[in-house]
Amino acid sequence: MDTEAQHTERDRPADPDQGQARRSRSARFTALMGLRPTASPGPRPTASPGPHPSASPGPRSAAPSGSRPTGLSGHLDGPWRKAGALLALCVVFLLLLSHFVVQPFLIPSGSMEPTLKVGDRVLVNKLAYDFGDTPRRGDVVVFDGRGSFVQETQDGNPVGRAVRSLGAALGLTEPAGTDYVKRVIGVGGDHVVCCDRRGRIQVNGTAVDEPYLHPGDTPSQVPFDIVVPDSTLWVLGDHRSRSSDSRDHLGDPGGGMVPVDRVIGRADLIGWPLGRWTTVGSSGAFADVRDAGGGHG
Repeated sequence: MDTEAQHTERDRPADPDQGQARRSRSARFTALMGLRPTASPGPRPTASPGPHPSASPGPRSAAPSGSRPTGLSGHLDGPWRKAGALLALCVVFLLLLSHFVVQPFLIPSGSMEPTLKVGDRVLVNKLAYDFGDTPRRGDVVVFDGRGSFVQETQDGNPVGRAVRSLGAALGLTEPAGTDYVKRVIGVGGDHVVCCDRRGRIQVNGTAVDEPYLHPGDTPSQVPFDIVVPDSTLWVLGDHRSRSSDSRDHLGDPGGGMVPVDRVIGRADLIGWPLGRWTTVGSSGAFADVRDAGGGHG
């Protein structure tokens, strides 16, 4: 037996048609069994040259939530924000203090010289007459002159009015044109006459020496003889020759009398300038004046 021929026959490659048939049968068997054919390994595709994905342009990611803002917003969130909040708190406190307790009042004219000079800032005590007390003779008071010294008017610009009111409340600007500062000469029931033979004002028959008058001024060059109605005041400036006061409104409705409920407060202290820091106080000139009923005022 030719063994070499036999080995040669076994080692001969199979018929291509037979191999294709076997592969077809194997594929059908795999499909019937629900198996996925294993892909034969092959060459891996070569990546095309190009920029790295991390280097590709695109939208920048947002800053981490815990990061601190930079630029102007960062400064506003820092010390500037605290300073602004502190300033706002101080302004609110001063406004509340000015509205309810004590208000700085800028003296706009020389009608109260030498007691008060132009540019003085006086502190007006708003609680002076809030607990049953009333203005007394000799007190220097700040009052709203609407209805007595000026007609009732209303500014048509609410924004401008609010700005002026804010500045006046802090003592930074002149007060409203309807606010006045004068000295109380007569209270409700008083009989006030000018003048006696020596040129002095008389209150309820008692002559009053007025040491606060501006040097060279007389008590009044305008004669008057009035009785002050209840709940009103008769007021004059210390610089009588330059003061527009109750004397100038004798012929007006109300006769120049200031209603007590129009009084804003009593001027107690000159707060600025520092060189004029002093109390205003009430004059002792009226110590001997009796009330209309016979008692001392």
